[in-house]
Amino acid sequence: MRIIDLNCDMGESYGAYKLGLDESVIRHITSANIACGWHAGDPEVMDKTVKLAVDNSVGIGAHPGYPDLLGFGRRNMDCTPEEIRRYIIYQIGALSAFCAIHGARLQHVKPHGALYLAAVENEPIARAVAQAIISVDPNLIYVALAGAKGEMVRRIGKAVGLKVVYEAFPDRAYTPEGTLVSRRKPGAVIKDPKEVARRALLMAAEGVVVAVDGTRIPLEAQTICVHGDTPSAVELVRSIRETFKSEGIVLKPMGLISE
Repeated sequence: MRIIDLNCDMGESYGAYKLGLDESVIRHITSANIACGWHAGDPEVMDKTVKLAVDNSVGIGAHPGYPDLLGFGRRNMDCTPEEIRRYIIYQIGALSAFCAIHGARLQHVKPHGALYLAAVENEPIARAVAQAIISVDPNLIYVALAGAKGEMVRRIGKAVGLKVVYEAFPDRAYTPEGTLVSRRKPGAVIKDPKEVARRALLMAAEGVVVAVDGTRIPLEAQTICVHGDTPSAVELVRSIRETFKSEGIVLKPMGLISE
């Protein structure tokens, strides 16, 4: 029996601006990556999203990013590893406080956007993220990109004593090198629910993703991610869940299936 986690980026509204359909999406996922106020989110949104996760028995993760509200955390920033370490600690601490008041425990940490991709390529940044996580709570899971590109993050996480879970993205196009196609390029985000569900099944059942050039890239994923700011996010997660159920794949929060 194959067991896998289905996660989604959530809590990305800010002030008067609403982004995503969190109340609908959360009924179909098993883990939520909640923005911590730096690329998106604010104290009110964080509080409501944590409660939403608790009410739906969904695992809670911190989704820290660069201090870049204007760019939604998708722009690279020239920060030192030590600055990044402190940024991550700050954001984990903020979300942990909201977990505490709702009687919940933080399950994982998944960097957001440009910071996530920088950690894949830059060893000092990957190390800074790992050191930040373990300094706050050694029981937290470090979420890393599945496949060969994520091996450095996994190695660093393991070296400091963190649990590491590999993640794949059925709603994003992949390069032949195994990383995500830039959002600035056409077709980078896949929005068709049937296609996303098909890709998710391939990832979960066969451990493969098909790159833009047709290359079949092997990857081992324990969690599948759908982006909550995609307009069709509800249809995407519903379609994935139904497909997994029909194929006998069981969904559980990553904290229950991590290594």
